[in-house]
Amino acid sequence: MTRWIDLPIPEHPVPPRYRGVWQRTLLQTPEGRDTTTRVHWLQTEGWHADLRVPAGVDPDTPAGRAQLQGFCGITRISGGHDGQPEVCTWHRRWDIQPPRSTPDAGHMVFETPDRLIETGVHAQYLEVWERLPGSDGPFRALAQVDDQGDPTGVWRFEAGRYALQLRGGSRSAADWPVDLQPDETLAQVLQRHPALAPVLLDFELRLKAEGDAP
Repeated sequence: MTRWIDLPIPEHPVPPRYRGVWQRTLLQTPEGRDTTTRVHWLQTEGWHADLRVPAGVDPDTPAGRAQLQGFCGITRISGGHDGQPEVCTWHRRWDIQPPRSTPDAGHMVFETPDRLIETGVHAQYLEVWERLPGSDGPFRALAQVDDQGDPTGVWRFEAGRYALQLRGGSRSAADWPVDLQPDETLAQVLQRHPALAPVLLDFELRLKAEGDAP
């Protein structure tokens, strides 16, 4: 048997203006623009979950799964003094992709209460985020545990009518190959180490809205 427990809210909760489900409508980098990748960021009082599906990718195939991006963890907001924008840092507790060489952090500016502009702190990019209606609460961040209270590797994050459930499988940091290169992608790792596919592709992420088909 398993049960759900609430994840702890950090000592410094994320301000209410950031909470909800945000859909990315634009990514601008020196390499070009992206308006077709399906990107959703679900933010609770302290925990976040993120899922990114490139256009044309089938998440139910091994090749498609290797191209997904998805992660969850703790969000911290800092700065915002003397006219400087706030900095949002996403501290990842679990990630589909290999570990990054730089922190995931962005300067954040609200154009409107439901439209947010993010620019990179450690990389050159601009992202436009728009909050989805019906995602303004209530919020929950949950972990599944077994009869002994041990984590099962399953999390659920809720914001209003939306929920993102994540099954991290049995993967650990030790499962990445010892010859992992800085900022290498999962697809690149599997090209060199196809035998690792059963472990590295053992995950599930699903974003659903109330009323969606099962």
